[in-house]
This record gives sequence, structure tokens and C-alpha cells, in this order.
Amino acid sequence: MHADPKGVLTGVHFLDGDHACCEGTLAAGARFAAGYPITPSTEVVERFASRIPTVGGIFIQMEDELAASIAIQGAVWAGAKAFTVTSGPGFSLMMEHIGLAAMTETPCVFVDVQRGGPSTGLPTLPGQADMMQARWGSHGDYGIIALCPNSPQECFDLTIQAFNLSEEFRVPVMMMMDECVGHMTEKVVIPEPDQIEITPRRYTKLPPEEYRPFEPREDLVPDMARTGEGYRFHITGLTHDERGYPNMSVETQDRLVRRLLAKLNPLANGRSLCETENLEDADVVVVSYGITSRVAQRAIQLARSRGIRAGKFRLITAWPFPAERIRELAGRVKAFVVPELNLGQMVLEVERAAAGQAKVIPVSHAGGTVHNPDTILNAIVEAAR
Repeated sequence: MHADPKGVLTGVHFLDGDHACCEGTLAAGARFAAGYPITPSTEVVERFASRIPTVGGIFIQMEDELAASIAIQGAVWAGAKAFTVTSGPGFSLMMEHIGLAAMTETPCVFVDVQRGGPSTGLPTLPGQADMMQARWGSHGDYGIIALCPNSPQECFDLTIQAFNLSEEFRVPVMMMMDECVGHMTEKVVIPEPDQIEITPRRYTKLPPEEYRPFEPREDLVPDMARTGEGYRFHITGLTHDERGYPNMSVETQDRLVRRLLAKLNPLANGRSLCETENLEDADVVVVSYGITSRVAQRAIQLARSRGIRAGKFRLITAWPFPAERIRELAGRVKAFVVPELNLGQMVLEVERAAAGQAKVIPVSHAGGTVHNPDTILNAIVEAAR
């Protein structure tokens, strides 16, 4: 294990999920972070604050989460890759600026290490009740991407993926961790920098007089411009035309908002990330994510040992939700079992996608600890009847 001349770590490490996430931000090229302390996410930026002088960059502790969530957007438009971290109440405060990032197509990353809620809730204990908030928390129609790691290794790997997707689609990306994943410590392998695929920011090749900051290319994503190189553009949260200027017409609103959603269509199914196992002969499919997926793995093993044909579908990309893949499975299985550390959130998406073709059985938990594998097993047994 060593650091290269730029201070980026490589090799085999023993890290918790929060620290692995930090190393992922550095490996992805993030050189600006703003944040405000909140359990159980603080360790991500604590490590970033100590590591960033070795690679060259800035960490700033803001006066609150609202300030942090706008500071990173200013840094992005100045040319940096940037992120913030939070949990629970802080995530709620950031919703206004998540909507702004979606409307202004600002590529940035929000790390939410989930805990039990609502309100102050259980600051030091796990939950998964921010999943719907991640997708629908800000007002209006817009699209985001949300990834769900279930190990420190994935906290590293998916953080890089989060930055890559944010740059490719010019959209805020959520890292939906949870307290257990953030605080568990496991082996994390960090490759050499030249072995890590990084998506660079896509800058315009047009001259300043021809550049329009919100004119999309074939993939519906506009190019950005390098600040300080003679480009002049207007960035606003108001409905705007391709020049970035406010335009209050119904036609402009319709064209803009539909594009903000449509540009994410490639991720919805064809490129959605998931981990599957034993789906070929499955009668019952367990759909899970984050720390709950690790508990569900044991329940699936126990079910298989009893002769029940149980399969695994682990959501890694939670948003956009892979509805077509669930719909296809629904046509050939008896039921889905959906354990979550909430009282029913992503199970609603499974129900919507299944469209009555298969039973959907929630295994809800209000948070504070993880499920007992036997509770999930009992639901699998019931579903297989």
C-alpha cells in the first residue's frame, strides 16, 4: 500500500465505508468539498479535510447544510469536481439545492449516509428511509441518479461511478449509503490511478460567440464551458431557454422539463446496475439494497437449503428504477419479497413495476438495527406457498 506523488492512495487497505467513500472522491478527481458535521456521515469529510492538502484542493466547513449544498455548485461552475455529505435532517435541508442542481444541470455528488428518522431520529443507528426523498424530495419534475453500496469496497467504487455519471448526464448523483455500511470496516482494494476509468467533464468545442449553455447534443445533454476562457452564460433556476435566459412560456417549460427526464432514459434499464443470482429458476425474488441486501443474502441461502427456489435482485442503481427488469421477472415468478429499513418505500416501485403479475410482500423495519434473517426467510416461505 502506498501513495503516488499526488497523494492518491493505492493498494490494499482496511477502511470503513465512510473513509472508502472519501478515497473514492479523491480517485474520481474531486478537489472541492463543502459540508457541515452530522452523524453518521462526518467521517467522509473529516478524512477529506486531512487528505486534500496532499493532492491539492479545498475543503470548507459551511455554516449549515443549505450553504454546503450551494457552495459545491459554485465550485462546479468554476471548474471543479465537487461533492457534499450529510444525513437525515441535513439531507432535508439540501432539497432546495438538489432541485437547483437538476434544473441548472450541474454535475455534483451528494453523499447521504442514512440513519433512523424522522426529524433528529436515531443519529447513530441505521435506516433506509431517505430513498423516496432522494428521488422526489425537491419540488417539480426532474431526474436524479441514486446508487446504493453495500460494502466499503462499493463505497469506493460507486463513488467514482457517481462522479462519472454526474459528468456524463450533467445531473446530481446521490450516494445512498446507510450507517452500517458507512461504519463497517472491511478490505478495500484501491487500483493504480491509470486503472481507474474517469469520465472527464465534457466541454464545448464551439467558439464563445456560438456557444449556448443549454443546447443539448444528440444524447440530450448540453456541453459545459470553461470558466475564464471568454464564454459568457447565464445560469438560473428559472425556466430557461438554450441560452440560459429566463423564458416563462409553456412551450419552453415543456421542452426543458421533458429533456431533463429523458436524458436519463439510457440508465433506466439497459445500464442500470444490479446484482442478481439464481433468477433462472426462481419462484420468489428478494429485492433489496444497501445493508439489508447483506442480511437478505443469508435468508436466501436458508431458503435454498429448504428447497425453496429463491433468487436475488440487489438494487445498486435505485434511481432511475429498473422497472422493465422487474416487470419482466414479474411475468415468470410467484412473488417478490422486499426487505427495507423503512415502512415501505422502494417496495412501492416494485409493486408498480410488477403491475399485479406477481405478489409483492414488504418486510418493513423502522430502523435502528438490521433485520433478523429469519424474518426475511419467513416472508420467502410465505411467498413460495
